[in-house]
Amino acid sequence: MTKKERYQFVVNYFQEHMPNPETELVYDNPYQLLVAVILSAQCTDKRVNMTTPFIFERYPDLSSLSKTSFDELFPLIRSISYPNNKTKHLIGMAQKVMQDYGGEIPMTVAELITLPGVGRKTANVITSVVEQQPNMAVDTHVFRVSKRLGLVAQKLTTPLAVEKELVKNIPPGLIHKAHHWLILHGRYTCLARNPKCRECGLQQICPYFHQLLKQGN
Repeated sequence: MTKKERYQFVVNYFQEHMPNPETELVYDNPYQLLVAVILSAQCTDKRVNMTTPFIFERYPDLSSLSKTSFDELFPLIRSISYPNNKTKHLIGMAQKVMQDYGGEIPMTVAELITLPGVGRKTANVITSVVEQQPNMAVDTHVFRVSKRLGLVAQKLTTPLAVEKELVKNIPPGLIHKAHHWLILHGRYTCLARNPKCRECGLQQICPYFHQLLKQGN
């Protein structure tokens, strides 16, 4: 099977079985999404979704968030991983957007990564979800699943290298969907430990599965 055929098989499978994938973070606008994604680093979406309603009730927009203090915001974020840093990042992000971007969240990766708490992965999430830009956020799920399925070479050791390979081979109009396809597949089927290979519809083209068969698993 050629690389092109492998990608086509994966794309066809997900288009049939997961035609309209979406982030599991709950949000109503770009501001809320950005806050949620910053909080989601090394934290579950479920925990973030339990926390953000209280934040958005007290700080309904960037302006109000930019004017708060660490001591006021921290108690609302205490249950999230790395609450100290994330409290500082949220306030700094809001202040910078207000000062440098007129209160409007920028929609380019280059601009977004200038904001406190926003790295390339977060910027890719925001631009792909809000504007369906052809940007691929590579988290641990995408990194693992793309390698197991043989979409990217095992020798690629960084998220950026994996991102570039995926973007090069997935049709631009589907990249924003493929991000969610791979994340959700990794979250519910292709688990890091004890993946549900017997339930997976991608067995046929999966090098990881065929290696398990060879090993008698």
